[in-house]
Amino acid sequence: MKINKIVILVIVFSIAFAFIESSVVVYIRELYYPEGFDFPLKPMAFHIIVTEIFRELSTIIILISIGVLTGKSNIEKFAYFILSFAIWDIFYYVFLKILIDWPESLLTWDILFFIPLTWVGPVIAPVINSITMIILASCIIFYVQKSGKIKFDFLLWSLLVIGSLITIYGYTEEYTFFMLQEFNLIELFGFGDVQALIKYAINFIPEYFNWYIFSFGELLFFTAIFIIIKRNPCHQGSKTLSFTK
Repeated sequence: MKINKIVILVIVFSIAFAFIESSVVVYIRELYYPEGFDFPLKPMAFHIIVTEIFRELSTIIILISIGVLTGKSNIEKFAYFILSFAIWDIFYYVFLKILIDWPESLLTWDILFFIPLTWVGPVIAPVINSITMIILASCIIFYVQKSGKIKFDFLLWSLLVIGSLITIYGYTEEYTFFMLQEFNLIELFGFGDVQALIKYAINFIPEYFNWYIFSFGELLFFTAIFIIIKRNPCHQGSKTLSFTK
């Protein structure tokens, strides 16, 4: 069994980056939620909210950059990106648990992203997504390392893209319907009175997560993983433990 040194470096980077991300959240919660994070959200200054949005955007850019810098082919770049993202996301919660004993459980509600709309869900949901991404990335990296290529076509990309869109819908569904009670879609994406939008949004309290939608997205992801394994069978043979670039 070969151990890919790039994989190890990506994992180490992602864990370290997760601690940086967790540290920022610790500071924010100490300032705004000294008694513990909960819904509804506390009011924040507009420039703080803008800073948070661009911090999230920068985080995604950094994780994408890791994939671009470490992968040779496009599919490898994608694999290292989702591997880095998944490790970062899991250890983000691990460090928050260590530093401030949060979340209380895997069913604790959290705000995941603000782009393009607010994503909300129980902590276990992004953890499940991250484990799925690790499995997918591992399959891609294994087969590329094994044969130098992998069969990845329109069907696989369609399953992953549609699965991702369905999953994002699951995270944003309840918040979106809450906001649409007061604003239209154009206003919801920031083309209106932003201050009024923010003032109304902080009243949102999540109550229902659509596990059916979430599960369907996961089903599409694992269908893609199954197809990859089916198309790229692992031939039996002797395996040696070595480090490769």
